[in-house]
Amino acid sequence: MKGEQKFTTWEEAVVWLRNQPDQRQLVLDAFYDDPLIDAAERYFTSAEWQAVSKFLENRTGKALDVGAGRGIASYALARSGFAVTALEPDPSAVVGTAAIRGLATEAGLPIEVVEEFSERLPFADGVFDVVFARAVLHHMRDLDSACREMFRVLRPGGMLIAAREHVISRESDLGAFLDQHPLHHLYGGEHAYLLDRYIGALRNAGFAAIDVLSPLKSPINLFPHTIETLRAAVVERLTDKIPVKPVWRAALASRSVFTSLLSMAERFDHRPGRLYSFVCHKAQS
Repeated sequence: MKGEQKFTTWEEAVVWLRNQPDQRQLVLDAFYDDPLIDAAERYFTSAEWQAVSKFLENRTGKALDVGAGRGIASYALARSGFAVTALEPDPSAVVGTAAIRGLATEAGLPIEVVEEFSERLPFADGVFDVVFARAVLHHMRDLDSACREMFRVLRPGGMLIAAREHVISRESDLGAFLDQHPLHHLYGGEHAYLLDRYIGALRNAGFAAIDVLSPLKSPINLFPHTIETLRAAVVERLTDKIPVKPVWRAALASRSVFTSLLSMAERFDHRPGRLYSFVCHKAQS
């Protein structure tokens, strides 16, 4: 895919990608396939969303989906009982607000759609119970302003979930990350920050508590892998090096053993662009 032209809109890039037979799995993993309602339902039932939904237990009310794209998270939030506002600047019928409106109509779900950028949220203070931002912060032109705006529109006691954010260990890693990103060369717009940069922006915005979900510990960051498929992939990788698959399979059969190994592996995980998520709490008044 290297060397292909860059497209002028993300919609053009996604349409091109969907027409490449060898990119079918990437299209499915990114939920870019049609019918959109089927892709949205697949996201709703995914291990990623099931992990997100645990943080939303016992929460109700209004949810803002920032950088909503084609609306898969808006759909999941609405299916979970929230009255959803989807904020997305792209008007596209494939990956933007027109797609979200069509999805909401077809599914019969309460999703209001607003075309605007995340750095200037057109809402009053304290009107949302939850703000959800999936793979959004690393796209921000002004990360600090965006975090302040998300904090502002949350009610006291509200929660921001910023999911699947690209992290680099050194600024010099950014180029390597962008070079290996499967979609950046199509349209651009990808970025990654140091972990402390995200945490600092969220803390300075005013969040009272920030839970950091590291790359190998949360199904949110593992997707499209689950713990089970990642374990199978590790068994295959080890078998390629030392061909005793039954031994590797038996050694990693215990979920607790495998998750412990993942925890140890994180000390050595410096992949450019690895995924972190942040669960941020606004203090009660």
